[in-house]
Amino acid sequence: MARRGWTLAAAVALLVTLAAGPAPAWAQVEVRMWTLLSGGDGARMRALVEDFNASQREVRVVSTTLKWGEPFYTKLITSSVVGAGPDLATVHLSRLVNLAGGGVLRPIADAELAAVGLKGSDYLPRQWEKSRWQGRTWAVPLDMHPLVLYYNKTLLKQTNLLDADGKLKPIEGVDALTDAFRIATEASHRRGLTMESSQNSFAIWRLWLSMLAQQNVAIVRKGQYSYGAAGAATLTRISDWFRKGYAQAGLDYPASTSQFMGGGAAFMLNGVWEVPELVRASKAGTLGFEYGIVPLPKMYANASAWADSHAFAMPANAGDPPSPAKVKAILAFVAWVGKHSMGWAEGGHIPAYRAVAESPEALALQPNAQYAEAAHSVVYDPDGWYMGAAGPLEAIASKFLPAALYGYMTPAQAIHRFETEGARLVRKQPPRY
Repeated sequence: MARRGWTLAAAVALLVTLAAGPAPAWAQVEVRMWTLLSGGDGARMRALVEDFNASQREVRVVSTTLKWGEPFYTKLITSSVVGAGPDLATVHLSRLVNLAGGGVLRPIADAELAAVGLKGSDYLPRQWEKSRWQGRTWAVPLDMHPLVLYYNKTLLKQTNLLDADGKLKPIEGVDALTDAFRIATEASHRRGLTMESSQNSFAIWRLWLSMLAQQNVAIVRKGQYSYGAAGAATLTRISDWFRKGYAQAGLDYPASTSQFMGGGAAFMLNGVWEVPELVRASKAGTLGFEYGIVPLPKMYANASAWADSHAFAMPANAGDPPSPAKVKAILAFVAWVGKHSMGWAEGGHIPAYRAVAESPEALALQPNAQYAEAAHSVVYDPDGWYMGAAGPLEAIASKFLPAALYGYMTPAQAIHRFETEGARLVRKQPPRY
């Protein structure tokens, strides 16, 4: 009996000693991340999270995918303001002024970046510049995804638009681009162009912004619309493509991409995010045609093309600031993703991490190499709290600009309605959430 009592006491003492000892070396810091990435981008981000978690034992990232667009940003803003947001979030750099200026994000110090081996010069200059606001860094860029021009080589073989190697001959000038759409339409008996053009589509805004930037014309300056007569004139050039039958008005996003993928259009204006589907279908032998991609053509004075960037940002989480150890864990993941973003490039994006973007592997990646030079001419939505992906001014533009394509309004009327409804946003003081 005494022996049994001694054994029990010894066991209890041993357990107490173990419990009071130092934490095991494999204890992990958990980082909660919210992302708006879905589809192929979502799958690639999940793979990056899994690979990072498997690469070490100090940090574990737990990722949650939320609905893209305004639902994501509304939840991020609300949760951060009340101190219940995630540790990390993927955001669009076009929304940075809104999120940083509104108190939603926490600035990232140079010393915090240096602690995980990062500095601004590690990133492509335009993306790093867009990640900063009022002299501070608010996000770490992951990529850029510009508007580009896809083309169906098989349909264009019936025209004089390809060179001897089957590549699209250079197109310069808005008249030359219009002629290309006309020639392709007449020769192929298909649409010369397809793009998202239904009401509430973002593509017309992105193209209109690009064409204005190519004319060195800003949309908003010092709280006022600044494009003048160029606004309606530029929308008229776009609407002419639809009015003349080169493109079909009213297509939503899936319909427009299906039209191109099904061989129903010679050209497609879209973002680089459609690259993975074309690569997949081409490898599977289900595409039915050869394709190529070029940067958005230079139609006016320069080759500006709309783009946005995904980036990592840290919510402010008012009243619940992260510990230095948590910050280092968060940024360790961010640094790892940048250095391992070649897989992200395979999703069509141009990596923002310079060592990857400028690596021989990335420069040789196809079809990305065909439009890589677009990185030097990208233009973002103008800075403003109302600007950016799924932002309020973009929503108003997407409500009215497409109406000019299918005759519900003239281009001048569409611009006027856009200006009238958006004026309250342009004049309003930036909100502090």
